[in-house]
Amino acid sequence: MIIRPAERRDIARIAALAGELGYPSTADEMARRLAALGPRDAVLVADDGGGACVAWIHVGIIDSLESDRFAEIRGLVVAEANRGAGIGAALVRAAEEWARGRGCPRVRVRSNVLRERTHRFYKRLGYRVGKSQKVFDKSILA
Repeated sequence: MIIRPAERRDIARIAALAGELGYPSTADEMARRLAALGPRDAVLVADDGGGACVAWIHVGIIDSLESDRFAEIRGLVVAEANRGAGIGAALVRAAEEWARGRGCPRVRVRSNVLRERTHRFYKRLGYRVGKSQKVFDKSILA
């Protein structure tokens, strides 16, 4: 398994994996989203050694007035067939190293209250629940 930055050739697979996470996306949508990211974001993929992306993680730097800089895992998904093999943990470690290299003293991740398997995964990696919250969403386009 090779962990590397996402490349253009990975777009369709990244989109398909986002669908496995519950966020159906087309390759065109994913290409647009990836193009909008800047140097404060990283998308890393787990390559099976033959060039195929079997997992990805998106991590970004957050600066805010309320707290010091931190990194946030914005998304992580491992293909169903590859789960339980340590790929997700390897991607989290790579994201932590990326964040450390950019001066972030901590990494945060948000997870849907229903994703109990995911909660256990992050706890095994040393993450702890800092708070619970609700997410409010409002469409502002006509």
